[in-house]
Amino acid sequence: MTQKASSPTPAIGIIGGSGLYEIESLESIVRHRIETPFGEPSDEIIEGRLSGRRVCFLPRHGRGHRLLAHEINHRANIWALRSLDVRWVVSVTAVGSLREELAPRDVVVPDQLMDRTGKGDQHTFFGNGIAAHVGFADPYSGEMRKQLLAAAAQHTGKLHDGGTYVSMNGPAFSTRAESNMHRALGFDLIGMTNAGEARLCREAEIAMATMCLVTDYDCWKTDEAAVDVSAVIANLHANSALAKEIISSIIPLIPEQADWQEHTALDTAILTQPENWPAETIGNLSPILQRFL
Repeated sequence: MTQKASSPTPAIGIIGGSGLYEIESLESIVRHRIETPFGEPSDEIIEGRLSGRRVCFLPRHGRGHRLLAHEINHRANIWALRSLDVRWVVSVTAVGSLREELAPRDVVVPDQLMDRTGKGDQHTFFGNGIAAHVGFADPYSGEMRKQLLAAAAQHTGKLHDGGTYVSMNGPAFSTRAESNMHRALGFDLIGMTNAGEARLCREAEIAMATMCLVTDYDCWKTDEAAVDVSAVIANLHANSALAKEIISSIIPLIPEQADWQEHTALDTAILTQPENWPAETIGNLSPILQRFL
């Protein structure tokens, strides 16, 4: 069980989505199979060196895509990454488009999020004697988004800055009624995984941004075939190659010091006084609370 990285420089985390199960360019690889108080992560974490930086890669759905979206243990995933001193995360995710201008194989870096999964109790580390409410008005790190946009612009002209990602439950895709409702509500992208990751990264004081890779038009666009797995897979292959190029470019842009706003998110979030923190909860949240202890 890995508890803490030995390197003094915090690591950069990459969460790979559908179609992105490994990063071949990682060097000096170490594999971590981590136990957490919240259960098992999606897979072992692959730590390596890329552009001189320590990078930790986790395939969200497991290698071979073994986990459905609703089966992913986001708390275990983020806890495991934080235990390796990951302080920045790029979340790579396949999405459906709710807007004509966001076409398949485009890249979108969203700036807003709507959580319709109904899994609020699973999207927090807190409770069990420690009450905390993190600020979440801007769910993605502004600095991380800036660096991700700069990196992506080096590799594609089909890049979009901003948009609202709506996170739904799977595993079925949307009905047409649901798709049109989401469009009417002003959402731009739809997926099944990002809400939990974004909330938990903020609680873990990890600066996180999302690279959305558009695979389809959901099912609202009646002049297109309704989304199905075969259509998605064809675009996933192209998107995953592009994602790896963008990841290689963003690593050198991320600073070595974890001093962004998100890295102190808990300073004004925890209501319970430290003397009242239960020992068991402190132990369970040790990677997250270590700077307060």
